[in-house]
Amino acid sequence: MGTILKVDDINVYYGSIHAIKGISFEVEEGEVVTLIGANGAGKSTTLNTISGLLRSKTGSIEFMGQSLAKVPSHKIVERGLALVPEGRRIFLQMTVQENLEMGAFTQKGGETQQDLEKIYALFPRLKERLKQMAGTLSGGEQQMLAMGRALMSHPKLLMLDEPSMGLAPILVEQIFEIIQNLHKAGTTILLVEQNAQAALSVADRGYVLETGKIVTTGTGTELLASPAGVKRLTNRPNSENFRAFSMMVVRWSTL
Repeated sequence: MGTILKVDDINVYYGSIHAIKGISFEVEEGEVVTLIGANGAGKSTTLNTISGLLRSKTGSIEFMGQSLAKVPSHKIVERGLALVPEGRRIFLQMTVQENLEMGAFTQKGGETQQDLEKIYALFPRLKERLKQMAGTLSGGEQQMLAMGRALMSHPKLLMLDEPSMGLAPILVEQIFEIIQNLHKAGTTILLVEQNAQAALSVADRGYVLETGKIVTTGTGTELLASPAGVKRLTNRPNSENFRAFSMMVVRWSTL
């Protein structure tokens, strides 16, 4: 196994707000690596920067040994990096099958039907609803659809941003069971979660973010064994970034 993703000393800003402060980490092929931290710690910003939706002022991001510095976001997808965004972002006015087919837009050849069957095997509930409008699905079903759509692109690295957000506990359990199954099948996953216990239970390694910096790292087992520190970091909002963001919103609202 080799390093599939290498993030080195990235710094990301929202205007004057310094959201990500010199973080570095790696993801090895076949691993599940999780970024955990409080709301506003910089987890989603990190994923959006890797995906090319945001740009770092410094440092570097390498995927499969190649720099992503000047690669447009849609070309990053073609290279094999797929993001399941926070809030799912599915196409609500399209059917389940149409959403999945949209995920295969980077694939050449006639394997779409075979890929669909693989997704339906992984998410049987989607097969039952393949002609149903995506906007009428439950939250858990929409999350399954978002994950299935990303898998249709044959990703070398699957990034999941808050997959358990807004879901009932029984559905959270199902989503993490699916993540475990993907891991067993060899899928490399970078997982962002506020639910630290669930994330660390499926992760090989974890990084704890606070105010845009990595403050703790270790294996999933090691971090689960010190729950007091993890709980402190993941159960409260990032006050520094929250105050700065609130001030920015106030300024915009007065323009």
